[in-house]
This record gives sequence, C-alpha cells and structure tokens, in this order.
Amino acid sequence: MSWVRVYIHMVFSTKNREPFLNSKELRKQVFQHIKKNAEEKDIWLDCVNGWHEHSHCLISLGKEQCISKVAQLIKGESSFWINQNKLTENKFVWQDDYWVVGVSESHIQSVRDYIHSQEEHHLKKSFTDEVNEFMEKYGWSFVKEK
Repeated sequence: MSWVRVYIHMVFSTKNREPFLNSKELRKQVFQHIKKNAEEKDIWLDCVNGWHEHSHCLISLGKEQCISKVAQLIKGESSFWINQNKLTENKFVWQDDYWVVGVSESHIQSVRDYIHSQEEHHLKKSFTDEVNEFMEKYGWSFVKEK
C-alpha cells in the first residue's frame, strides 16, 4: 500500500474578479458544496474559504491525483452547480488560472488559520494586494501568453 501526503494551497478567483460571492450566506453555501463535492470525488479538501471574488483551498493530493485535474473537478463542478441553482444574478464563472504552492507539514496549521480567517483578512487587505504579496513571496511574475 502506498502512503502519500502532499499538501497544496490552491487559490482561484472569479472571472475578471467579479464579486459574485458577495454575501456571507452565499459563500458558506458555495464552500460547503465545494467540500461535499470534493469528498464525493475522493479529493482530500482539508479546508476551503474565501472572499467576494476568490477561494482558498488546502488540499492533500492522492497518489493518482494531479493539480490540474483536482482544480478542474473543484472549479468546473462548483461553477455548474452555482449556475444550475441560480445562486448569482449573472452567469457564474471561475477564471481559468489558479495559484498553487506546496505546504510543508510544519505549516499546515498556519495555512488552515489563514484560510479560515479570510473575512477578517480582507477587511484589511484587498485581493489584489494579497496576490501581489504571493507573487513577491514566491518570486513569481506574470507571464503573458502569446
């Protein structure tokens, strides 16, 4: 039997950063659904939370899972479900891109705390500022597609 525990912190936003998730009740409903759907698809989603225009997920990848497939299963199904249930006035769409970093065992609790505190965090800092901090922290730069 194989034993695998590879944690990732995945962040993805709504298309054009539209503030579709603009109520606490809606966010709770969407994130509970994402958690339930992940469980049904054998994705170990440790925690999920977010703000008006984005979501954070702490995920432990299974031995046969890849980041792109997990992102597709979470984002695609939740987008379909939101639209099917008419939870937003306009058509809901996640943007194609996402950000992912590996999380060491020693940092799991701090990432959980960070994800759980999104509401308080974004009362002080915008998502754009958060993205810029991630970019700087991990040495990333935007790459323009041709």
